[in-house]
Amino acid sequence: VGNAPAPPRALQCISMREFTVGIGGAAGDGQASTGDVLARLVARAGLHLYASSSYQSVIRGGHTWLSMRIADAPVGSVGDRLDAILALNAETVEFHARDLSAGGAILHAQGRVAVDPARLPAGARAIALPVREILAPLGDVLPVMQNTVLLGGLVALLGRPLESLEAVLGTMFGKKSAELVRQNVEAARGGFRAAAAALGPGWMGPGLSGDGVRRAVLTGNEAMALGAVAAGCRFYCAYPMTPASSILHWMAARGSRLGIEVRQTEDEIAAMNMCVGAGIIGVRAMCGTSGGGFALMTEAVSEAGMLEAPVVIVEAQRAGPSTGLPTKTEQSDLRLVLGAGQGDYPRAIFAPTDLLDAFATMEEAFNVAERFQMPVIVMSDLLLSEHHETADPAAFRFAFRIDRGEIAEEFNPAAGPYLRFRDTPTGVSPRALPGTKGCEHLASTDEHDERGVNVANVLTHPPTRKRMMDKRMRKVETLATGIPAPALLGDPDASVVLAGFGSTKGAMLEAAAILSAAGTRVAILPIRNIHPFPAEAVRRALAGRDVLVVENNATAQFARHMRAEAGVEASGHVLKYDGEPFTPGQIAEAVRAFEKEKRPKGFRFACLTPAETPKALQA
Repeated sequence: VGNAPAPPRALQCISMREFTVGIGGAAGDGQASTGDVLARLVARAGLHLYASSSYQSVIRGGHTWLSMRIADAPVGSVGDRLDAILALNAETVEFHARDLSAGGAILHAQGRVAVDPARLPAGARAIALPVREILAPLGDVLPVMQNTVLLGGLVALLGRPLESLEAVLGTMFGKKSAELVRQNVEAARGGFRAAAAALGPGWMGPGLSGDGVRRAVLTGNEAMALGAVAAGCRFYCAYPMTPASSILHWMAARGSRLGIEVRQTEDEIAAMNMCVGAGIIGVRAMCGTSGGGFALMTEAVSEAGMLEAPVVIVEAQRAGPSTGLPTKTEQSDLRLVLGAGQGDYPRAIFAPTDLLDAFATMEEAFNVAERFQMPVIVMSDLLLSEHHETADPAAFRFAFRIDRGEIAEEFNPAAGPYLRFRDTPTGVSPRALPGTKGCEHLASTDEHDERGVNVANVLTHPPTRKRMMDKRMRKVETLATGIPAPALLGDPDASVVLAGFGSTKGAMLEAAAILSAAGTRVAILPIRNIHPFPAEAVRRALAGRDVLVVENNATAQFARHMRAEAGVEASGHVLKYDGEPFTPGQIAEAVRAFEKEKRPKGFRFACLTPAETPKALQA
């Protein structure tokens, strides 16, 4: 299992050993806890993982699916193959059995879940574990511990020692009770022994070997929360909205210990206004939301632009429009974020490309917010925010540079009256925090002069309006001079470049590796800086090449933005908007179609995840 040839539709990079496990059931069946135990086991073994969940917007019921890709080298996507399935219910067999790799296996509870061999691909097998018999001596625990039995069977399938699983179970459940640890260990032992007997004495597993480094496992949201702490965030405020909610959960659990004031407000508008107020008084503040919540915040985001208040906003995208698919991923809020709020005002927009970038981006986000006194938006999506991934703890550099910008420490009478919004060559004015002696000023959301005095009501003054608008927008010009150029990755002489923003980087990298191994020269250009846009660098990197823009939306929003900012016309679009993330194979298939059709102008390839609709619902 894991080394046998994959079915023709599964494209993979052959430079590493990997094994992908799927865990399926109804919400409440224990997939999350099973995945947590498996992730810890893998990370302690010195292996790498990338895990992504597909779940429904219900508390209990509905089909949920956790896919965990385990490898002996770093992986940045969900991949294309499926080597093993833990089927906690019958629907999992119906939905996913056909996707098993040749030589794959499906583990299920004997008597509870039936597997028709005809539903399995050639070479795949079903392993029925006597779950009821194994759990009978432990009491009435069948519904809640069948996942532990199947997990024990999976450890045998992976060829890992049973003791490694027992150690993780002790860590996971030790704080609850010794009896709970004992029950889980016994359940895992039973599953391990039953699976080992079914596999035979010569079974060695897929041969994954760790490097001995004990890795951390965390999500993109946790990485951003850690980054915010390192960047000096002292106020986090939000109204919970998937997929940004877990930032609030993380902050609420740790805020008091870390010196961070955490508030859940009655709505997103209140959250944003509180963050603007915190920014004005000199507190590094952040809020998080998704597209629907950000749409409500936009008036206050524009307010921050007029007040020149520093604030950081995490906008974690999910599938729209409206409520859309609350638990599915998409990158369709780009135009919303670019045009958020009324009028023209300075802002910065970043889209981290992977987990470590999500952590590191927070340093720049908070420094730009304070140095340029403007709102900074960090765009994530459900895939980046909620996926789990291993990371070397040494890769997290917590000694962030704190740049608070120009702050007037005290009033200098010789310099004349304090002008909070002084017109300067950079557009950035010396900021005085409330309470600074002699630096009284007005913070007005109406148009105002350099003192902050309103010029909008009694006698609008066109020269002042133009001067202040020019002054504010000059900040973006100043910021743009320091925007780093995106790096072209892969074959530097490739004639085809995959360009994208945010979380598509991992799948694009692996697609390029697949294609390069087959003789197609491909490079990728992942872009993090959305606004200001590194236009000249992008033009140079893409000059003379066919550019396929890869993005999770239906209308090629990023391709339009790149054309508007850099004048680069995409040769084609690789789009996905079914709620699921890209796989490397899907992108590679799109490039092959582009080559086969002789690179037609306006090429469009819409990727689709295979249907997972049960027959009853189809009927």
